[in-house]
Amino acid sequence: MLKPSADATRFQRASDQSLLVYFGHQITLEAHDRIRKLLRLLEMEPIAGVRNLHPAYCSVLIKFDPLHRDHDELEQILLRYIEGLENVSLPQPREVEIPVCYGGEHGPDLNEVSAIHSMSPEQVVALHSSTSYLVYFLGFVPGFAYLGGLPEALLTPRLATPRRIVPAGSVGIAGNQTGIYPVATPGGWRLLGRTPIPMFRPDRNDLSFLSIGNRVRFMPISPEKFAALERA
Repeated sequence: MLKPSADATRFQRASDQSLLVYFGHQITLEAHDRIRKLLRLLEMEPIAGVRNLHPAYCSVLIKFDPLHRDHDELEQILLRYIEGLENVSLPQPREVEIPVCYGGEHGPDLNEVSAIHSMSPEQVVALHSSTSYLVYFLGFVPGFAYLGGLPEALLTPRLATPRRIVPAGSVGIAGNQTGIYPVATPGGWRLLGRTPIPMFRPDRNDLSFLSIGNRVRFMPISPEKFAALERA
């Protein structure tokens, strides 16, 4: 059962040791900002017993120690945090440019996407690289950033049959989203290109190249430039 609060925030018990906090049920910038503010507040003022935070498009899954807290107690604490969200300031978004080699072996679905939308491959590339995307959250596999803001003209269903292996760095679209596969993994997004920039870096403190709230632009590069950057 979903329980509403005074400001339309909703709570849902996800398990005996986890709680979902919903800020609506649609992908909006307002919900995203409220999620980021709650995460920032919980980072500045941690709640004892809370183990992990998992943001999504319009919700945050909060995992907690059931021996330390119960759902009702955690909800009451979170309501006090949520009442103070308007006083939380967010830092300016980090702007990130990501080089992408579109088409060919790096973007095997570019021509099909072009045909679906009655565009040339060059038009698809120009459109995909023309906008600034927002990192709503990370998930699926470590370092996979879900990017919102795909132009409506490029909305495309995912593949009917997922690939068994998608190479790391592949840039794909599915529905109204775009994203970059950080590691080789099965996947059903349509692949437009590939970046030589590692998205998941296990040898660094910041494991993921991208973070929630970042703004991302894709920069088309040649196969020769891709190979040079991959060797660097």
